[in-house]
Amino acid sequence: MIKKIVSLFFLCALVSCKSNSSVVAYKVEQQSVAKTLEFLASDELQGRAAGSPGIDKAAQYLEKVFSENSIKPYFSTYKDTLSNYPKTTYNIVGYLEGTDPKLKKEFVVVGAHYDHIGLAEKAISGDNINNGANDNASGTTAVTEIVKYFGKTKSNKRSILFVFFSAEEEGLLGSKHLAKKLKEKNFNIYTMLNFEMIGVPMKRDFTAYITGYGKSNMASKFNEYSGKNLIGFVQQELTYRLFMASDNYPFFTKFNIPAQTVCTFDFENFDYYHQVQDEFKLMDTAHMTSFIQDMLPVIEKMANTSTKEITLKK
Repeated sequence: MIKKIVSLFFLCALVSCKSNSSVVAYKVEQQSVAKTLEFLASDELQGRAAGSPGIDKAAQYLEKVFSENSIKPYFSTYKDTLSNYPKTTYNIVGYLEGTDPKLKKEFVVVGAHYDHIGLAEKAISGDNINNGANDNASGTTAVTEIVKYFGKTKSNKRSILFVFFSAEEEGLLGSKHLAKKLKEKNFNIYTMLNFEMIGVPMKRDFTAYITGYGKSNMASKFNEYSGKNLIGFVQQELTYRLFMASDNYPFFTKFNIPAQTVCTFDFENFDYYHQVQDEFKLMDTAHMTSFIQDMLPVIEKMANTSTKEITLKK
């Protein structure tokens, strides 16, 4: 009996190690994080306002990230043209099919908005470009690194829809457009995770918070999946109703599923929200790299659990 128990233990350990080996072996490179972030927040993109030439350059860059990492267009092309914005602008949408015959019919959505507010009417110290490094080149960069991981490992039983949203700053228009479009197509979504403003660390005993903390068990599951005290609660997310303020919200309202935003901006650690000083040089790429690394096993677990473990609270 003892031999059987010991054998069973080592078998379980072996299976567990095999399932987590890709995450353990894979390292997010700080140089890669910095390269993407610096480009997205560069003056060349002129603040990435929806419908501008600058955001079109960002779109081309993100399409290349998809194509270089074997992420297919979900629609006929990567570009999903918004139907609710007067200028031509696009969500950039790609997907990676799951490896399990049954679970691949379910989708995990991972996204971030890549637009910002463009040029300021008045310059500050000669600068009128709202580069939006933290908001939200940082979240966009996180998604590009997650794309690179799954593109290499193909370690997802469920399918993953990767989305870079446009016109978030205009009232969540990109996510409203896409959520409506997918709902009409009976899109089979399990959960949605959105990255927003992760460029600077918080001075707390956890790394990040999620908006709508009490609406689901997502925070506790993320801590379980990561094996760390990764996600906590901050009062500001309730005070400022942040759950309703980013691209998770249209997916919650359309599909009634756990759809939340992860963030490390807590109103105490960064003074330049929607200001021209939101520049690459103020971003902590070491913190970003570490956080993205911690999120890889979380998203992998989301994509691989045999049942839908993340659920809304009644």
